[in-house]
Amino acid sequence: MSEFRFDRAMSDAEGLMWRLEQDPHLSSTFGTVTLLDRAPDFESFRRRMDYVVTAVPRLRQRVVTSPGGLAPPVWDDDPDFDIDRHVRRIACPRPGTLRQVLDLAAQFVADPLDRARPLWQFVVVEGMRGGKAAILQKMHHTITDGERGVELSMQFYDLERDAPEPVPAEPAVPTDRQQARPLTTADTIAEVIAGSMRLPIGIAKQVRGLLADPTGIPDATSSATRTLRGVVAELSDTLPARSPLWTQRSLHRHLEVASAPLDETKRAAERLGGTLNTAFVTAAAHAAAEYHSEMGAPVESLRATMAISTRSDDSGSNAFSMARILVPTRTMPISERFEAIREAALMAREANKSAALETLATVTSVLPGSVITRLAQQQARTIDFATSNVKGAPFPLFTAGAEVIQIYPIGPVIGTAFNLTLLSYRGRLDMGINIDTAAVTEPDRLTACLHRAFVELARS
Repeated sequence: MSEFRFDRAMSDAEGLMWRLEQDPHLSSTFGTVTLLDRAPDFESFRRRMDYVVTAVPRLRQRVVTSPGGLAPPVWDDDPDFDIDRHVRRIACPRPGTLRQVLDLAAQFVADPLDRARPLWQFVVVEGMRGGKAAILQKMHHTITDGERGVELSMQFYDLERDAPEPVPAEPAVPTDRQQARPLTTADTIAEVIAGSMRLPIGIAKQVRGLLADPTGIPDATSSATRTLRGVVAELSDTLPARSPLWTQRSLHRHLEVASAPLDETKRAAERLGGTLNTAFVTAAAHAAAEYHSEMGAPVESLRATMAISTRSDDSGSNAFSMARILVPTRTMPISERFEAIREAALMAREANKSAALETLATVTSVLPGSVITRLAQQQARTIDFATSNVKGAPFPLFTAGAEVIQIYPIGPVIGTAFNLTLLSYRGRLDMGINIDTAAVTEPDRLTACLHRAFVELARS
């Protein structure tokens, strides 16, 4: 497990996600519902997770903030770490349906994590109909992103049902990017000084001024200026979300799931001259268009976001950006919608290069938390729905003697009407639709529209 490298200090992007949770609507916690063919051996699963947290130090660490928030939060060992606070089991009441588990998962992921402890939890749910079981997982985005989270999950999966348990791990040796010793007062002072020097004072003042008056940005004559222009343009986009139906926001969540065949969807995308991600966003837009039409409120276009991986060999725990895209939702053939979204996605990716999440977070790190929260709230109001696509395993997985049937991801809503996240597993595209019910009042209708959209896309 030595390939998992974690910095002691949060990156600016991770620090931004941490600070934004002053507003619970902006929580970045994500999760999964993993369906199993039978109940796992709980004690074996608990031992496996104990093994994982010993080998991956981040899972034993809590967040420590600096005085006044003047420096990025850092990770430090939780002196009271107890695996039983993070790995639990419950019994699903009769009749033990998937719907009951999904309702439990929606509430489980929505409930805030204890910010004084390591930011993750697992719950094994036994007693499902037919002898099946489920594992609910939630993890804060500051630990890792979806792509790295899938890699991390492979540490508690096996490739065969009766795989031997791993030998108890020795604690991972800290790298030069990690510190094993406890934080001292000198460490805190050093962090504050380093944090205050992330941007020169002159640049910090310029950022504040430009956010107040974007017209003051000079012509783009340097890469730094172009980056600053891109960041300020991103923050200055305050056009409202376009749905006439999805206008309300709340903390009430409802989880729906869907699945589609991987190979058929990929072949359809290739025939149409695009990628699987384009097909995914197209299906989401097609479903949203049909939903509005059925509800008697057709709309020309909606504003969506799609997560884009920026991972490289040097990337840390989180390496992604969010591209904002205007998707057409007027009545049209799905092939025509695919082409329009393919072009829009290419433009969004290009525009996003100068305003990646890490750059945006670095620039805004000089602003007070209350200002950052207001900016994020303002930006969230510009988006109708969010999408994300994560690549999973193409082969069967097992854990503690149980076979994994399906893995449904649960992405953070963060002020939108819903988040649709896709995870591929064993030739299927498993999707979780995390819905704000104040916005989407008929979740089952939206899910049915999504099913039909993938069927139509496969036939195109």
